[in-house]
Amino acid sequence: MLVNSNRKLSQGSLAEVESVAELISNQIRHVPKIGIVCGSGLGGLADVVEDKQIIKYSELEGFAVSTVPGHVGQFVFGLLNKTPVMLMQGRVHVYEGYPLDRIVLPIRVMWKMGIKTLILTNAAGGVNPEFKVGDVMIIKDHLNLPGFCGINPLIGINDDRIGPRFPPMSDAYNREYRDIAKETAKELGFSDFMREGVYSFLTGPTFETVTECRLLRLIGTDATGMSTVPEATVARHCGMEVLAMSLITNCCVMEFDSDQKANHEEVLETGKARSKDIQKLITKIVDKLSPQ
Repeated sequence: MLVNSNRKLSQGSLAEVESVAELISNQIRHVPKIGIVCGSGLGGLADVVEDKQIIKYSELEGFAVSTVPGHVGQFVFGLLNKTPVMLMQGRVHVYEGYPLDRIVLPIRVMWKMGIKTLILTNAAGGVNPEFKVGDVMIIKDHLNLPGFCGINPLIGINDDRIGPRFPPMSDAYNREYRDIAKETAKELGFSDFMREGVYSFLTGPTFETVTECRLLRLIGTDATGMSTVPEATVARHCGMEVLAMSLITNCCVMEFDSDQKANHEEVLETGKARSKDIQKLITKIVDKLSPQ
């Protein structure tokens, strides 16, 4: 059952977070150590989780349900290369009409369940002209453009039990984790399609105009998408360490006379084509990040 979008506390209450976390904890066999959010077309990672249990978002009161193709809409619990994990197989977005407190609720539930490491993935459009479809970009920083207009999941009354009123974001993406991701990609022979750069968040659901793409490049964006930043923001707010990666599923159109058009089918196809490599990469990264 969705909550009233007119509620005054946009962050969601700690009591709600604790209630959902307790409900889930009472149903699962493995206490998760690492949380993973699977973006568009990347939900196949759940296929390699062993001894898994599934809890659908629709079974949890207050949880928003995914409405976008490529987002199944369920938690997957189990072992990824012997590490207990909690996967979000699909996420919800601002453009689906949900308030931000619903979008980030799963991240806070992960935090309350004891998860200290969060891996975020997404499908993104390549803004950097050197990027190709199928590249994987490790996010080193982000640009929250909607935040300039007051769209931020931390707006509202702050609960100091969750995190500080003014959390720094200059270290949003853990440097050590990024180095581990690059090292792991090299070990797997993936260096040719690995990148590192800045991700910009836009609400969507429209893909960008030519002028918008040019502006994004001008201000330092390498890839752009419609997710991840709200999740990374609340994760850092409550003290979680974050690694985030974008699969470049299309190249942003930079010329007015171009016949090229972005579409969601291309996003899903690219995700499918690169899914095995992403699975190998994340599985090995999880092994290295796993608490002893």
